[in-house]
Parts: sequence; C-alpha cells; structure tokens
Amino acid sequence: MIPLDVSALQDDALPWHITVLDEVSSTSDWLKQNAADLPVGTVVFTESQTAGRGRRDNRWIAPRGRDLMFSLLLKPAAPLESWPRITTLAALAICKAIEAELPLQPRIKWPNDVYLSDRKVSGLLAETVSTRDGMLIILGIGLNVNARDFPPEIHATSLLRELASPVVSELDRNTLAHRLLSSLHTEFARIEDDFPAAIAEVRERSWLSGRQIRCRAEGRELHGRVLDLNEEGHLMLALPDGGSLTLTSAEEIRDVRM
Repeated sequence: MIPLDVSALQDDALPWHITVLDEVSSTSDWLKQNAADLPVGTVVFTESQTAGRGRRDNRWIAPRGRDLMFSLLLKPAAPLESWPRITTLAALAICKAIEAELPLQPRIKWPNDVYLSDRKVSGLLAETVSTRDGMLIILGIGLNVNARDFPPEIHATSLLRELASPVVSELDRNTLAHRLLSSLHTEFARIEDDFPAAIAEVRERSWLSGRQIRCRAEGRELHGRVLDLNEEGHLMLALPDGGSLTLTSAEEIRDVRM
C-alpha cells in the first residue's frame, strides 16, 4: 500500500494547502471544526474515515489506505447564487481526471455522483459554513480507487476493479490525487463566463440521459424521462402527459429505471 504523501500532492502552481491525516471521523467535519483558522484552499485527505457520509446522511465506507477521501475549503469568486454550480464542476473535474489517467469512461449521475459500468465510483457532498470571514463551501469527495470488494447492498465499484488489469494490483493514489486537484482547480475557474461550455461537457457524460426516473415534485410523485440539463445544470424531464418538469435538487429523485 502506497501511503498518501503531502510532498507528492502539493504543487506550487496550484492554490491548495494540503494536509494528510491518518484517521478522522470525517474530513468535511474536520474542516467545519477548523474552518475559522484555516486559509481558503485548504484540502484535507485522510487514510481512514470512521464516519464519512454522503447525500441523505448515507455512510461512505472505505477500507484504510485504499481509496481517496478528502474535503476542500472553498470561497468561489462568484455571486452566492452561482455557488451550487461547484458540485457540477467538481463532478466534471473527477471525470476528466479519471479519463486523463486511465482508459475508463466515467459518467455523471446528476448532480453529485460519478459512475463506471452503472456503479458508483465517486460521490460529492457540498455544504456551506458561516465563518467570521463570511460564507464558505466545504466540498467532500470520495473516490473508490483500489478497493476490490463491496458489500452486496452497496452498488459500487472502484477504478482498479473497472480497470481489470492482470498486471496492476494497485493504482498510485498520489498521482490520481494530484491529477484531481489540478482538474478541480481548472474546472472551478469556469463557474461564471465559461459555465455554459462546461455544461455541454457534462451533457456528454450524463448517466441519466434518456432514463426513466421517479421523483417527488410539486407535492406529488411523478415519473418522467430525462431529457437534458438546462443552462444551470438542472435536470429536465419529459412527463407522460406531454408536460415537462425541471428538478433543481437530487433530493427530489426517488429511483431510476435501469
């Protein structure tokens, strides 16, 4: 097992301030507790996370030293109403980093999961926190890198598992993490003027396009077929009655028909 190494992750050309912890309950919770004393651009990685979580407070389970678990402290140079775009840009950044390092084709399950072969390989959770310096974003990211086995109830995979190489027994997490940090920096810069072009690239990687989903909206349960993303990256559905609907939050989705 190759440990995470700050010297391999830190890059003077990037704005990140890197910390690697051996074990923590949650990298995002650690940033919340320490945000007032940390510079914007702080990134904390951990080898082991005992209480990692995803959307709807689902647990993020990962074996020690096998995957990438980290959180970033951000203050986007954009109006607050544009901050939700960060999740979309981060999902795109993860896809591009994987594509640059490996012969794999990741897809974005709107808005905050990345899939390979119809299984989850990465998840994102963005939260806002108020400090004496104003509002900040804490973005938590989990990426399954070297894990091979998953509980049957968890519909997940890893980069190593999807690579299915007889000669590669472990992927270098330091190389992947450095690529991810570079990709995140590049994509975050697109939050304003270049966001329409970023959305076009997200569309090309959409896992939900054309699928039937069940959702809760307008106070009722609805079924619809995913048509597209709008200019803000929200999900557009075609309804059976010929109408349409736009979803702005993943909390509204109940299930997806494979």
